[in-house]
This record gives sequence, C-alpha cells and structure tokens, in this order.
Amino acid sequence: MDRFLVTGAAGFIGSHLCERLLGDGARVVGVDRFSTFYEREDKEANLQALRDTDGFDFIEMDLSKDSLEEIVSKVDGVFHLAAQAGVRDSWGKAFSVYLDDNSLATQRLLEACRDRKHKAFVYASSSSIYGDALEGPTKEEAVPRPVSPYGVSKLAGEHLCYLYYRNFGVRTVSLRYFTVYGPRQRPDMAFRRFLTAGIEGKPISVYGDGEQSRDFTFVGDAAEGNYQAMMKGKAGSVYNIGGGHRATLNEVISLMGEIQGAPLEEIREDVQKGDVRHTWADTSLARAEIGFQPKTKLSEGLKAEHEWLLGRIKR
Repeated sequence: MDRFLVTGAAGFIGSHLCERLLGDGARVVGVDRFSTFYEREDKEANLQALRDTDGFDFIEMDLSKDSLEEIVSKVDGVFHLAAQAGVRDSWGKAFSVYLDDNSLATQRLLEACRDRKHKAFVYASSSSIYGDALEGPTKEEAVPRPVSPYGVSKLAGEHLCYLYYRNFGVRTVSLRYFTVYGPRQRPDMAFRRFLTAGIEGKPISVYGDGEQSRDFTFVGDAAEGNYQAMMKGKAGSVYNIGGGHRATLNEVISLMGEIQGAPLEEIREDVQKGDVRHTWADTSLARAEIGFQPKTKLSEGLKAEHEWLLGRIKR
C-alpha cells in the first residue's frame, strides 16, 4: 500500500488530491501551515471529511522552518502543493512571504528528498510562469516570461526541481496548472467571488473589458493529473494541466447568470498589474505521456461550485 506526502493538504487542490489518493486505497500524510492568506476556517472545513478517514494523518508544520527529513523518509512519493498563492498580492514587501513559502520551502523539501527512492516528487507550478505567451495554445517549451512576482516564484520552484533531478536524481515532475476552479476554491479567486456575489445579490468587480480569456480546469481533473504524474510522469519533465475549456471572462459571467437564474451586476475597474491577457494550454504532452484527459465541462464545474457555495452560505 502506497503512502504519500501531500503538502498544502488543507488547501483547495490539496484537499481534493488527498481524497483522490485515499479513494485509491493509498495512505496519506497531509501537512499545512495554515497561512493567513485566507481564513483558517475555510481550510479546516476542507479537512473535515479527511480527518475522519482511515489512512489519513495530518501534521501542522512550516516547510520553510521545520525539520523535514523524518516525514519524507516514511513515504513513497511527495506531492508538493503548498505555496503562497495570489498574483496581485505578490508585489512589494509581501514578496518575502513568497520567497519563504514558495522558493525556500521547495528547496528544503527537495533537499530532504535527495537520498530517497520515491516514485516521484510532483511539484505544483502555474501557467503564470508563461506570462503573456506570444502564441496559443502554449506548449511547455515556450519561453517563460512571468509578469508577476508570484509567477517568478513558481518558475524558481521549477528550476529547483530540475536542479535536484539533474544533480541528485530526485524524480521531479512539475505541473503547470491553468486556472483551477470548483468546490473549495479560495475566497480570493474570481469564480468564488462572482458566484457568492450573485447568490447574495451584490455587484461584482470586473477588471478590464472582460475579454481576457483563460483555460479553465476543474479541480477534480487537476487532482487526477497529479495522480497520473506520480504514477507515469517522466523524471525531470514539465506538463501543462489545462481543462480544455477556454472562455472569456464575459462568457463565464454570462454562464454564471444562467446557472443562478439572473444576470450578475457588474462594476468595471482598471486592469490589475500582473494579470495576463490570455492563457491557453497545449496538453498534448500530458495526454501522451501520463494519460491526462480532463472530463468536466465548464458548465458542469460551475454548477458544482455554485451548489457547494449555496451549502456554505446557508449554513
């Protein structure tokens, strides 16, 4: 029976991945430091079902400070999802947090894995590393040009992974997520903010003209991509993880109105620094090498997130 470490286990994608692994019969050690980026209450809610599941152990710890050797010595593979998120919050003095939680934590975890024979070290990166990609759909070999400090920190993590693969044989696999959404989405993310505002009858803030587009990925598909990367990913590789559902923000807002039965009231605001205009994933490499095949349509995923939010708001 495999035993895996999942960092960021109390987070949005991490909690779904833990459930996916437990459902396959694996044992999971989940860690999280409960950063103050958003309320601990949200993360505790993500863990609620996991804490009652056989085979799941949870440890509250800080990857940038605490000893890691013992915990990695007891697992067969590592999923490193823990990170300080947020493009717009990564500027100025706040960047020191990104250095600790994204760069230093990743280096320390890789260092602890140097002499271990793990199946893989799966690292959660981001499409933010591409910046404003010149072509689409974007392939993994595109030159990375991040336009936010957050994107820089995630790209640094990828480089660290390759360094430890190249020099010490750590079987790293990096996954570049494209705009993941769904139940348990962080409160700062657009889909959750928009759907919550619609439920509560409040206006939403839309930055720019709304014609910016994203390749949206349902969280269940992202979790499955992690599992496939652990089992089939080539050491030292990087894969795009995208949902194949590219849409403009205006199209998404219209779809949300249909789901909720009334159009959302919009307030237009200036474009935010660090926001890219378009993202579009070429997932052919992930399809060919790890069997990645996203299954959830955008309309289905939005309905699932809407239903989850209704349950939270009415409690």
